[in-house]
Formats: sequence, structure tokens, C-alpha cells
Amino acid sequence: MELLKAIIIGLIQGFTEFLPISSSGHLVLSKYFLNFGEVSDISFEIFVHLGTLIAVLIYFRNDLLDLLKSVIYFRNPNYKDNRKIILWLLIVTLITGIVGYICKGFIEILLNPLLVAIMIAITGGILFISDKIKEKELNSSELNIKKSLIIGLGQALAITPGISRSGTTITFALLTGLKRKHAATFSFLLSIPAVLGANILEYKTHIAIDTSQMLIYLAGFFAAFVSGYLVINLLIKLIVKAKLCYFSYYCWTISAICIGLILYGV
Repeated sequence: MELLKAIIIGLIQGFTEFLPISSSGHLVLSKYFLNFGEVSDISFEIFVHLGTLIAVLIYFRNDLLDLLKSVIYFRNPNYKDNRKIILWLLIVTLITGIVGYICKGFIEILLNPLLVAIMIAITGGILFISDKIKEKELNSSELNIKKSLIIGLGQALAITPGISRSGTTITFALLTGLKRKHAATFSFLLSIPAVLGANILEYKTHIAIDTSQMLIYLAGFFAAFVSGYLVINLLIKLIVKAKLCYFSYYCWTISAICIGLILYGV
């Protein structure tokens, strides 16, 4: 049964990591309603995030290769725009990291299922707003420090369980004037340093995983990878077409159901 739970948690992580509906919020609610707490510990969840990270690396391999070339061929002016993108990614990640470090003591307090359900409703509002933002023509390389700070603060909001990281960063990126496809790609690329950083911090726990638990961890990892990869292309298409409102309705519905069940005592 534990193996089945690990696969379910992995699928939830993979589908909800990139769909703008908050993976952390869905994991909290899943553990609450399905009593999966003994399997879905923090170390397991961070390890499962590696599955979605691999999905991003494979899907955006060409973009990442271009970014890598801009570093290797630093003096080549043809890669100037890509070097700017790296700079903006670093600034956004730094802002998020600073806010996360300051607020890390409050994270456990925010893991209350009722509060998480309310935050998912707020995520629905954020997504609804994103579809109303008129698309502009800014490329990722044309960001600046001010716009990067805005996106960084947006991503920092997603530290709160129930607030979607992808949904929030995409919405704030659109507010800065990024094209919809660029906003989506930038958001996905931002997930790379976040997941890598979390796993580096947990590396001692990972190498100490009991061999009897390794199959469970790998099952969750693989489930997250497959589901995450399948979701990326779908989400990009919906963002470009300004159809995130569909996820707004989902967030509001699931939030209302969960709040009702929690208050009823389920």
C-alpha cells in the first residue's frame, strides 16, 4: 500500500507542479483527506520534485543549451540576450530565496488544511486576473531589475502553501509586459534553481534513505516525471491562448469543497 501511496503522491506532484493550482496545497490536502502523512514526508516530497525537474530539463533542453552556450562563449555578442535572461533568473531566484529564508519559520504554521484551501481560492483569483491582462511584446531578455524584482516577489508569495508558484510567477511576469509564451517559459526555467536548491539542502537525508524505501522514492519520482512532462506542453498552449480561467474555476470549486468538508469535520 505504501508503494501505491507513493505513486499517487508522485502523480499529484507531477500534475499540480506545473498546472497553476499549487502542488504544495494539493499535497497538504491529499495528506489530510487520504491520510498519507506517513509516506509523504518533507524529504520524500523534495525528492519527488526531482522528477518534475527532470521533466523541465528535457522539455526545455534547447533553451537550456542556448543559455549554457551564452556562458561558455561569454565574449560572443550573439548570446548577449541569453546572458541577460540568466541574470534576470538569478535576480528573481535571489529575491525568492531571501524572502523564503526570512519566512521559513512561518511555513509550518501555514500548513493548516483550512488555510491551504482558502489560499487555493486566492490562487483562482490570481489566475482569473492573468487572463484579463492585455498581452504586450516584451521578450525575457528585455526585463530589467525592477521587473525582475516584481516577478521575484510574485514567486515569493508562492512560499505560502496553496498559492501556485507557476500561476503567480506567470501572472506577475505578464504584469511586467512579457509575452505570454515568454512568461510561461521564464516561469518553468525559474523552477530549476528552486528545486535544485531544495534538494541540495536535503542531500544528507537523500543519501541516508533506507534501501527498503528506495523503491517507494523512485516510484514517486517516476510518477512525477511522467505526469509533469505531459502537463508542460498543455499549460503553455493554455497560457498563450489566455485560458487559465479554466483553472480558476477548478481552484474555486476544490477550495469550496475542501472548506466545506473540513468545517463539517471530515
